Amino acid sequence: MKTSKNQESRIENLLEKLKEARDLFLGYPVSKDFDYSRLYEFFKYPINNLGDPYEPSTYRVQTHEMEREVVDFFAEMFRANPKDYWGYVTNGGSESNLYGLYIARELFPKAMVYFSESTHYSVKKTIHLLNIPSIVIRSQENGEIDYADLENTLQFNRHKPAIILTTFGTTMKEAKDDVSKVKSILKKLAIQDHYIHCDAALSGSYGAFIEPRIPFDFQDGADSISISGHKFIGSPIPTGVIITRRSSKDRIAKGISYIGSSDTTITGSRNGHSPLFLWYALKNMGMEGLKKRYLKSLEIANYCKSELIKNGVDAWSNEGAITVVFPKVSDKIKTKWQLATEEVTHVICMPNVTKDQIDEFITDFVKERESVIETELLAI
Repeated sequence: MKTSKNQESRIENLLEKLKEARDLFLGYPVSKDFDYSRLYEFFKYPINNLGDPYEPSTYRVQTHEMEREVVDFFAEMFRANPKDYWGYVTNGGSESNLYGLYIARELFPKAMVYFSESTHYSVKKTIHLLNIPSIVIRSQENGEIDYADLENTLQFNRHKPAIILTTFGTTMKEAKDDVSKVKSILKKLAIQDHYIHCDAALSGSYGAFIEPRIPFDFQDGADSISISGHKFIGSPIPTGVIITRRSSKDRIAKGISYIGSSDTTITGSRNGHSPLFLWYALKNMGMEGLKKRYLKSLEIANYCKSELIKNGVDAWSNEGAITVVFPKVSDKIKTKWQLATEEVTHVICMPNVTKDQIDEFITDFVKERESVIETELLAI
């Protein structure tokens, strides 16, 4: 395909803008230290993973085999029953959450959904799309769900099945809900008809390596778990994974003769390149590689926190988190470093973040604060 001079100019300008933006973001959980150049040849093919990845299809330009191995990898990491698990590679954490809640609704059509105020913003939209009644539960100061409020609220609705959405790594504070505590509350209240979906978009990829361990997986009581692939692992295309029980998935499966497979996913046609990227990354890293990746990020996060505190900033982090939380910064700092801000600001120390970047950020932070103090003193 031939491009005009104008097109070439626009492409080059866009490339420069993206490079600059990539090198200056600390506030969003996206890894950028990936290299998939070995797989570029696959962009010449219309890879479409339509249908169930565990069933044969009449369309063969697909990467179902790799997709199944990605699911197998996370099923093992999340301690799923080897004889009763299923999953697929999604377009991201939001689709994965949609699938988990969709299955929950089909199992318990008259259920109430409970989620904390720190849950990802997309969850409200998902619940609206699925038309399920819901109740928001308070969060603790650190962003974790308030278990006492959850218990009190469940008690008022003991006659209804309960769908609980827990979060393993909240958006702003990377707080992690303890699934075993939620399970204990349900048992205490004798709510037998229940479903727990764990949104582990960021922290699920390294949750097994956090010490002390925080319960979040299938053996702890989860019925489905979702992660994002483009966050901690890294991908040029947003992607996610949903793991659930095969027995639950079978309740919603429908055979489609047109594709020669079952319709078990949210979207019919699915991107077949993302499973290939994830498979490639996981084969290269393995469990040990992911663990080293996490420990490196944790080291940088602890460095960031200690340097901020050393410079008089009230910085903190949750146990085992790679997210450092501190008071709001100015628009200038927020814009330069692309920092997510609500009632607080945070830096997320993804595997690609270096001490040099942290030092540069803190230098900017300190310089601006000193400038503000100087201006205030002159105004007195």
